[in-house]
Amino acid sequence: MRRSQTSSDIALLGIYEISKILTEPVRLERLLTGVVNVMSSFLQMRLGMIVILDGAGDPEIVATAGWAGDAKGRPIETLPQAVIDRLVATATPMVVQDIANDPLFAGSAGSGGRDLKGRVSFLGVPIKADDRVLGTLTIDRVWDGGAQFRFDEDLRFLAMVANLVGQTVRLHKILAADRQRLLDERRSLEKALGDELAARGRVPAPKVGGIVGESLPVRKVLETIAIVARSNSTVLLRGESGTGKELFARAIHDLSPRKAKPFVKLNCAALPESVLESELFGHEKGAFTGALTQRAGRFEMAHGGTLLLDEIGEISASFQAKLLRVLQEGEFERVGGNRTLKVDVRLICATNKNLEEAVAKGEFRADLYYRINVVPVFLPPLRERPGDIALLARSFLDRFNRENGRKLDISGQAMDLLKSCYFPGNVRELENCIRRTATLARGSLIQHDDFACASGNCLSALLWTGHGKRAPADAVGELAAGRAVTPVVARAPAPTPTPAPSPVPARTPAAETGPAAPLAHPSAAAAFPGGPAHGPHGPHGPSHGPAAPGIPSAGAAPSAPRAADPQTCEHAGDGTCPALGSRLTEKDRLIDAMERTGWVQAKAARLLGITPRQIGYALKRYGVEMKRY
Repeated sequence: MRRSQTSSDIALLGIYEISKILTEPVRLERLLTGVVNVMSSFLQMRLGMIVILDGAGDPEIVATAGWAGDAKGRPIETLPQAVIDRLVATATPMVVQDIANDPLFAGSAGSGGRDLKGRVSFLGVPIKADDRVLGTLTIDRVWDGGAQFRFDEDLRFLAMVANLVGQTVRLHKILAADRQRLLDERRSLEKALGDELAARGRVPAPKVGGIVGESLPVRKVLETIAIVARSNSTVLLRGESGTGKELFARAIHDLSPRKAKPFVKLNCAALPESVLESELFGHEKGAFTGALTQRAGRFEMAHGGTLLLDEIGEISASFQAKLLRVLQEGEFERVGGNRTLKVDVRLICATNKNLEEAVAKGEFRADLYYRINVVPVFLPPLRERPGDIALLARSFLDRFNRENGRKLDISGQAMDLLKSCYFPGNVRELENCIRRTATLARGSLIQHDDFACASGNCLSALLWTGHGKRAPADAVGELAAGRAVTPVVARAPAPTPTPAPSPVPARTPAAETGPAAPLAHPSAAAAFPGGPAHGPHGPHGPSHGPAAPGIPSAGAAPSAPRAADPQTCEHAGDGTCPALGSRLTEKDRLIDAMERTGWVQAKAARLLGITPRQIGYALKRYGVEMKRY
């Protein structure tokens, strides 16, 4: 009785270890090899082998344990084809007490048991899933008269392992077939798009409300979504933050046959995982504290229509598995419920994250990536469509006039200044710039000097230089601590002499590395007398650079004058550089980051390079009231 209980405990422990291996997100070959290796620790066996068959009945995957590296031949040669055929045909376990005397093993590498001290026995079971044999699981063991084992217990253990392996192989084959189908569908759609464009010359870009632009990159995107909208294929919108992914998703819905049905959207980065599950799938009454009534999720609300999952790259690994089932099967259960619901939803996903890199790092499931990346559409940043800046600026100004009952206009010089800006925040940053300037404008015509760029107060300079590079990581983290943040500005020497500025600011001790060294920290930047309006970036003259490397110290003779550096910043066309002339408070920087990210704390924290907890503390510290959209 005690021995039987001990054997049961060992078998249970073995099943537990094998189940852990089969849940790992690795290739099927590695999973099966790990299973056989674990079996060798729980069974008194000489050789172990798992053989997975293809559609024609030939070995597709062979995983072994106990096979000597210097042995002749291949591991599969130790298992005769006749044995595999019998296990597949009968779908029942098989036991051979001595393979040396069994005609099935005659002439095979496995009949080498005659050279061993003892009798070699063979045990094999079929690997099945849905009453279909997918392969075989076999072991060899040597009995020298002293070993203690029972065939019935070992067959029971092998049958349980084979059942787990069969389900795992079935799921892997389903995913592989699903992935291939999606790849084929994507190729066919791309081919259809190319053929139609070639046959019709160019598909006229559809007129979509809310999307402003006549540049070639925008027209190409509109032409693509006009064709994609006709089908129900999943679309992945990719692009930088602020490029209008939600507008283009709405355009796909409006151009599709589902336009009369609901268009539902959800920002996956704005909610924690527990709330996100309830938002997407809904919940039953009493499912958790506060669930006073039954609530339909976004999938149910979007039935027959389109669902936009924004920031899809930010969901956790555990929630990715839950979402994958809905996308594959089109069915789910509400939180706290057991009734399966089926929905018909056209899915559009959006992200500014590099999903390929996330998959390589194991942060994003590869199977989910292939599921949502059926038709990728890349949205161009604003810097690649400078011809649309004027159209967008006037559209935003017209909207501001309608909302506030004003009749503002913008001058030509002011428009030229906007066209020279880099706009790392893309269309969203341009809209904020227009609204801020229109709100503070003193006359009916917005002039060049009304923009923050002209006075060195451009909010974009807090985190970006004129060339789109981030400020140093040790500086952006200073925000939550209440210290100033000064971005890095790459400076290049300009040998052309110009009249020397007067007065010359004092050189700081930190600037001793040569004329091309950047400012390393906020403490390395010297303040200019009189503030921004009278400093080197004032609106009345070109910039000669701040107190930085290459400026002589106080009391020394002035060095050779140098020209204004036109590459210092692209935010101002007249040579002004907002990155060095900004005098914004920490609260202003915080508010700007929140506005640029749609008041999503998690995204603002990533933008500033700090944690969500730190940004929450900073919001409380400065009494910033959250805005809800």
